Amino acid sequence: MKLLYFAWLRQKIGVGEEAVEPPPEIADVRGLVEWLKGRGDGYAQAFRDLDSIKLAVNQEYAGLDHPIKAGDEVAFFPPVTGG
Repeated sequence: MKLLYFAWLRQKIGVGEEAVEPPPEIADVRGLVEWLKGRGDGYAQAFRDLDSIKLAVNQEYAGLDHPIKAGDEVAFFPPVTGG
């Protein structure tokens, strides 16, 4: 699974992208995020307030309950504002 982090998420975690193999029981983005929080302080800080994070699975906006599987691309980014 490929994970992408943008803006302040990338700064807190320390990488812009990574390949991971979450445990097989993780079936949705919420489970993935909870697993990631356990990988270190940077992850825990980045995912502390899930209301301030948007995400996409395979380049389609998704929610925390969106199912995930091996080979998916999951991107995390702050809300985008226009002007």
